[in-house]
Amino acid sequence: MRVVTWNLWWRFGPWAERQKAILAVLRELRPDVVGLQEVWAVGDGENLAEWLAGELGLHWAWAPSPAPERWQRRIGDDTVGIGTAVLSRWPVVERAVLRLPVPGELDDGRLALHTRLDAPGHQVPFFTVHLTSGAHAAAVRREQAAALARFVAGHRHGTVHPPVVTGDLNARPGSPEVRLLRAAQLHDAWEHAGPGTPSGTWDTANPYVAHADGEPSTRIDYVHVGPPGPGGLGRVRAVRRAGAGPVDGVWPSDHAAVVADLEDGGVAPAPAADTASATGPGRSGW
Repeated sequence: MRVVTWNLWWRFGPWAERQKAILAVLRELRPDVVGLQEVWAVGDGENLAEWLAGELGLHWAWAPSPAPERWQRRIGDDTVGIGTAVLSRWPVVERAVLRLPVPGELDDGRLALHTRLDAPGHQVPFFTVHLTSGAHAAAVRREQAAALARFVAGHRHGTVHPPVVTGDLNARPGSPEVRLLRAAQLHDAWEHAGPGTPSGTWDTANPYVAHADGEPSTRIDYVHVGPPGPGGLGRVRAVRRAGAGPVDGVWPSDHAAVVADLEDGGVAPAPAADTASATGPGRSGW
């Protein structure tokens, strides 16, 4: 099972050109499931996750931010929403949303989204999350990581497949918030990367990041997986970055994606849903 996590940088920068580059990267990766952060939606109209799902022949689920105003002020457009989304080769049969704890002065509506995916032979408890950013918010992220761990524990039951937790944690490897997830038996897939594999998902080589004052490249985006199930189900086989360079001259996002290949336990993946039927759960509460 191929898992991808990617922060798509909302509607910042040359977003229309970036939209095409994002699609090109995902099309080449052929993922089974994708966790997306900073996904835009315009009123009751176009939704980036819905558009990507339609182009890729995938199901989708979407959780809009309940407090997008801080984001909207940054681009001067109060018609554009922001949220977290999942794209999946398999139908979404269950969904839950956690609004992450945060002080009012930092609240910009960040969420964790749980989807249960009806993969052949076993359902997959899949999560994606976007923690609060900023060096000043480390204590907030620790509280959010603890809430996330409880959220995962409450939704990981009823299947032999381990939980898969993806997202932008805005925290470096080894930070207290990342260690907290490890203590909850959620293991960083990057431990299975090849020696010397470039790891920076927040990379100063990216022109959208080059303005960061003196900050070194680092990894702040993660795939975490619980202990493997029977036959090694869910065990990490390989992990790497993607989207870490320009596509036809356009960098897709200010973040690189993380791609993890997990053991499927010997069950062949289901065929992709055709585009016409891959609406998945959408704005009607999914």
